[in-house]
Amino acid sequence: MATAAIFSSLRRRRSPSLNAFLAPVDLTEVALVQILAAISSELVSCFSNNVFFFQRRNSRSLIRKIEIFVVLLEYLRDSESGSMSSLPSTAILCFKELYLLLYRSKILLDYCAQSSKLWLLLQNHSISGHFHDLNQEISTLLDVFPIKDVELSDDVREQVELLQKQARKAKLYVDKSDENLRVRFFSFLNEFENGRIPNYVDLKLFFVERLGIKDAKSCRREIEFLEEQIVNHEGDIEPTASVLNGFVAITRYCRFLLFDFEEDEVQLSFGNQKKPRKELITREIADTFLTIPKDFCCPTSWDLMRDPVIISTGQTYDRSSIARWMEEGHCTCPKTGQMLIHNRLVPNRALRNLIIQWSTAHGVPYDPPETTDASAESFAAALPIKAATEANSATATLLIQHLANGSQGAQTIAAREIRLLAKTGKENRSFIAEAGAIPHLLKLLSSSNPVAQENSVTAMLNLSIYDKNKSRIMDEDGFLISIVEVLRLGLTTEARENAAATLFSLSSVHDYKKRIADQGGAVEALAGLLRVGTPRGKKDAVTALFNLSTHTDNYARMIEAGAVTALVGALGSEGVAEEAAGALALIVRQPIGAEAVGKEEMAVTGLIAMMRCGTPRGKENAVAALLELCRSGGAAATAKVLKAPALASLLQTLLFTGTKRARRKAASLARVFQRCENASLHFGGLGVGYSFAGNSTTNNSSFTGDVSVPMSISVL
Repeated sequence: MATAAIFSSLRRRRSPSLNAFLAPVDLTEVALVQILAAISSELVSCFSNNVFFFQRRNSRSLIRKIEIFVVLLEYLRDSESGSMSSLPSTAILCFKELYLLLYRSKILLDYCAQSSKLWLLLQNHSISGHFHDLNQEISTLLDVFPIKDVELSDDVREQVELLQKQARKAKLYVDKSDENLRVRFFSFLNEFENGRIPNYVDLKLFFVERLGIKDAKSCRREIEFLEEQIVNHEGDIEPTASVLNGFVAITRYCRFLLFDFEEDEVQLSFGNQKKPRKELITREIADTFLTIPKDFCCPTSWDLMRDPVIISTGQTYDRSSIARWMEEGHCTCPKTGQMLIHNRLVPNRALRNLIIQWSTAHGVPYDPPETTDASAESFAAALPIKAATEANSATATLLIQHLANGSQGAQTIAAREIRLLAKTGKENRSFIAEAGAIPHLLKLLSSSNPVAQENSVTAMLNLSIYDKNKSRIMDEDGFLISIVEVLRLGLTTEARENAAATLFSLSSVHDYKKRIADQGGAVEALAGLLRVGTPRGKKDAVTALFNLSTHTDNYARMIEAGAVTALVGALGSEGVAEEAAGALALIVRQPIGAEAVGKEEMAVTGLIAMMRCGTPRGKENAVAALLELCRSGGAAATAKVLKAPALASLLQTLLFTGTKRARRKAASLARVFQRCENASLHFGGLGVGYSFAGNSTTNNSSFTGDVSVPMSISVL
């Protein structure tokens, strides 16, 4: 099993000429020998002059064995004595096996020539074992090969027999100096694991003198190769992915400790922006935002629940939201209105486990509360080992020093690396903020260098995902002004989009929603991005506007800033229509919002179109918005909705084919119309359907549970 997995890993790095090693087909004896002679000769030619940094002895030994096969095969190919025509059937079978053996030899030699030094070092035992396995196969092949029955010259026969003896005696060889280096590398991991930073001299001796990694570019290649192995990791290959994360962290620390910010790295950031963006950012940004399952959202904050708890009425809320509700003096359940018998909060562990599983499956950042229960412990087991955290912390300290005092180029690179460090793990986000990165990143938001600005705003976004960092960011003097400026006038499209995503992340905290909306130009810029942005930019903008719309004090500001007009316009945009309808459904709950939406010529038309052609969740939000528009907008708004063409048939369709929530909203909207004096003219034929639906639902117009919530923050 392990051998198959390793060879599967080796085959990922195949060379262009590897197509020559397809499985043998039915060849004549002459053709088979000719092909084998050509392949073995090519192997010797390709690798005989290679300087293998690791596995030198094993590689040279294998190449020497192949050289003997070249002698044998070329003799048979060029023989004029008819040796080929009289080859025994056993010899032909051996040559077919040799064909596959040469294939595996090329894979292994290619792998040793092309892999990173650190990866070869970590795989030292395993790769040595594969060389030994090949030697055993050669020995078996030569034992079976009928050398006495094949016409050979004395010289060729002598060389083949000598190879046979050597192959029988060969033992597994693991280079002691290579093994000592491998052990030394693990010792650095252990030092970080125990909270100690390895000595500078020892690190330099290991990386520069012993491994020959002498510049930042070489170090970066090593890091990228190890990260590729983590992505492609197979479960039965050592070291584990978590240990590899530790080695990546150590190597990244050494890259900045030993090589500082070299000129080629600075040029990489300025002169070749597109290539790094394509390699890194396209891998980091989720192409679409997910929609959180409704049951995973807190009914009061609309956010993904981090610590779901059950109150005395049996309803589940996020602990922080319901605790704030109780602290404000409320004695009722926000969703049902029932009086609370007691204030005890019982953890809903089953739901939290489901949320963790869903978040992990969809790559959604999820920081569970500190707890000692089994589910949290199992989740923590997947986090990087302590050594990775300690090494990353040491790296962050170096980077922040350059953010504070470095040149413009050094600051740009430092911001990029902080952004990447903050991409995963609440530990990384926590210590980066605690080390003082936020004030320095804030200064770079106003940089005239587009790369520096984009990296700094993206780093801010990644840091903001960790809940405790939200207050650190929002409390930083001048932050909102700066982030809104980037949102309005950012030097790159990505910078503007990530500024919007940052506001979305921060607006998940209820107390910050009004602060963000009140910041001059914030809502206007979000509305503008929603109108003319890229698909991803529109998604960032609409989710931020949705969050702001969950605070009732923001409605007047959003109307004044043109957000309602932008949301109505977004009803026809694929990818953002659901969230736009959801935000409108919230805004129209208040008379001022209903009046503003009612004045929009295309509002009702857009919502009707979504009821006809939208997704199931889009249809839910659309009918909810129309229902709330009728309830809060008065007779004029109701009449406007009532006159919408085809509404009757759309409601009937939703009553029988819609989701549970859509059916409930459609039934409630039907009851609104039935109370109108002219309703019978338009909807009399639907009375039975409405009555049936109405009897199976409750007319609950509370704020909670009525709008599907958008998701989520992409880690960049």
